[in-house]
Amino acid sequence: MQTDAFEAEDGWFRHDGREVGAGRAAGKERLRSAERYPPRAMIGASQSEIIAMLRYALALSATALVTAPAGAEVRIETNGPVIALGVTQTVSLDPDIANLGAGVTTLAPTAVEAMRQNAASMNRVIDRIEALGIDEDDIQTSGISLNPEYQYNQQTSQQDFRGYRVTNRVMVKLRDIDKTGEVLDALVSVGANDIGGIGWEAEDTDAAVEQARQAAMRTGRERALNYARAAGYSDIRLLEISENVSPGRPMPYQDAPIVATAARAESTPVRPGQVQAGVTVNLTWEMVQ
Repeated sequence: MQTDAFEAEDGWFRHDGREVGAGRAAGKERLRSAERYPPRAMIGASQSEIIAMLRYALALSATALVTAPAGAEVRIETNGPVIALGVTQTVSLDPDIANLGAGVTTLAPTAVEAMRQNAASMNRVIDRIEALGIDEDDIQTSGISLNPEYQYNQQTSQQDFRGYRVTNRVMVKLRDIDKTGEVLDALVSVGANDIGGIGWEAEDTDAAVEQARQAAMRTGRERALNYARAAGYSDIRLLEISENVSPGRPMPYQDAPIVATAARAESTPVRPGQVQAGVTVNLTWEMVQ
């Protein structure tokens, strides 16, 4: 069967009086339009190609649905008034770690000499720490400083240069706290002349924190129920819980230098006392009848 086809002036092909496709110029424009409107790409595609395109579009939609609510705020609907409480509970426990701050301070006419003297003394201190059986991972340099030092002269009313002062300090984590006093004396005996203080901590506080958490929940419910009954309600309904944990951390160092005078038969006395671990539980209750 013979058919007549020709390209019209508007760029469309006409076949038997009907438009059946775009010409060269219009075809480019139609291609750009298809890029802007992807669904038109399905025209002329096979069934398997259409299914593949639909699956891709559904996957993009599912990803958008999953990622969109990431920062959404969760709203809790309530019928009655609410009570917001913050309950803090702490538990005392025995520390099992002593954190010691020890170091060497030297003064010399020149910066090079001050650093040299300090390094020699500090090496003896670190060697002594390791000789006491303390693991190298529990020894950490906490600070090194080099500064010129001046002293005010009353006669000349001027600052006189005295030399350069170098300070090098380490933090020592002592896991056998019964030897704390012995370790302090040993450090001083080899040249440590900058002993800060002692910080105590407990390594495992999970059980203490859980005990504090349970106590906080009991206290919070009892307190909220008292508020509700005082306001004329018979019961409460828990809406929200959040918490801030404060495990047993090192206690603040007391800046009280230990000075060695003469050799003693007894070691420096220390008392670890107790540290505290706790939790603050934030509770929101609805008052109900």
